[in-house]
Amino acid sequence: MTTKSPARASWSGKWAFILAAAASAVGLGNMWRFPYLAAKYGGGTFLLTYMVLVFTFGVSLLLLETALGRKTGQSAIGAFKSFGKKYAFIGVLASAVPFIITPYYCIIGGWVTKYTAAYLVNGPAALADGGDFFGAFITSNVESYIWMLVFMAIVFIVVALGVKGGIEKANLFMMPALIVMAIGIALYTLTMPGAIDGALYYLTPDFSKFSPELVISALGQMFYSLSLAMGIMITYGSYMRKQDSLTSSVVRIGGFDLGVSFIAGLLIVSAAFVAMGSGDAVAAKAGPSLMFVTLPTVFVDMGGMATIIGFLFFLLVLFAALTSAISLTETLVSIVQDGMGCARGKALGIVIAFVVIAGALVNAGYNGLSFIEPLGPGSSLLDLADFFSNSVLMPIVALLTCVFVGWIIKPKAIIDEVRVSSKFALSGAWTVMIKYIAPVLVIVILVAYVAAQFGFFSM
Repeated sequence: MTTKSPARASWSGKWAFILAAAASAVGLGNMWRFPYLAAKYGGGTFLLTYMVLVFTFGVSLLLLETALGRKTGQSAIGAFKSFGKKYAFIGVLASAVPFIITPYYCIIGGWVTKYTAAYLVNGPAALADGGDFFGAFITSNVESYIWMLVFMAIVFIVVALGVKGGIEKANLFMMPALIVMAIGIALYTLTMPGAIDGALYYLTPDFSKFSPELVISALGQMFYSLSLAMGIMITYGSYMRKQDSLTSSVVRIGGFDLGVSFIAGLLIVSAAFVAMGSGDAVAAKAGPSLMFVTLPTVFVDMGGMATIIGFLFFLLVLFAALTSAISLTETLVSIVQDGMGCARGKALGIVIAFVVIAGALVNAGYNGLSFIEPLGPGSSLLDLADFFSNSVLMPIVALLTCVFVGWIIKPKAIIDEVRVSSKFALSGAWTVMIKYIAPVLVIVILVAYVAAQFGFFSM
């Protein structure tokens, strides 16, 4: 089996890894998808379901991927290939996911960067116009590309500074700042008329909303939010030191993701409740419209605090987007570097060229190529990339990974790696999860999301 190269980058310690992995997990999905799902599926009922899934299914797969990375000292392709060339295709599929996601993620990151600046330059009133400002921006032939490139430049600079000099230092600043801002804005939002009703709706379980659709939606959200099945955790695991505990690390990563999701939901559902007055109205707003259209109408009513709160909120979202984009880009660099056996600088140059070109192409789906509607009227190239990567490819990769570890190399190969630094008392339960439960859940996610896309299932 391939051994870890002594020249490979590594984290400075366990908490550096935890912060980096948590930063990868905390992203745009926490900020606009989690609150919408919580509002749709009975608030506290969704929260409880999500929490159970994170600390069972979620941490099990996190442990598998990070242990696989640490055991092999390779990114996704090399990790699977080290057990035999015939298994390299699983790593190839896993590696394809960040290559698809990173360009369009940077486009959305550009939107967030624009809005962060716009609160200072244009003022809150200009952004609270029912969506005209947002629509004009994303369809522009010049400005949307400029802000995409600005966001990309920040990401590339951090990654260029290396694992310790760039990624660790950036996360050490952005993650605490993100959490402090989220808590502060949430507390301020709760002082607004009607916000407490939103908070109660969000926190109180409505068990009448419990359904198979809720469980599937929570599974899908957890899957994407924890950066599973996209090669990130394998790459980050390959940078881990042998003495750092894998079990305690993945539990803390799950805790970070759950905590930030909870705070984001409290903030956004309470704020949106102020504007729309009911949980059903909030649930009707998903994705970009909730963040870029609905919330600016809430912030503009905050009087003298509108500019400050709007700016801080989008700065918070920007930090979340940056931390995830950095992890995606680092994963691409690691894949290219391991695959080509080249220097890190050359690998980064190849990644930059790819992400910029692919990002420009996908962004054209809102302007020059807007006539292409791959998933039906109103859809874009970004929607296609998002659907294929998140709803199709990631579940397939997760299924193949579980089968590979559970039935081909056997769970003991991973258990032995975990026990290098941890007792792993729950190895038996983990084995059952990876061999039997996780594959079934992943198949359910795949079938449900594809069926929903083509109108056979409602989510």
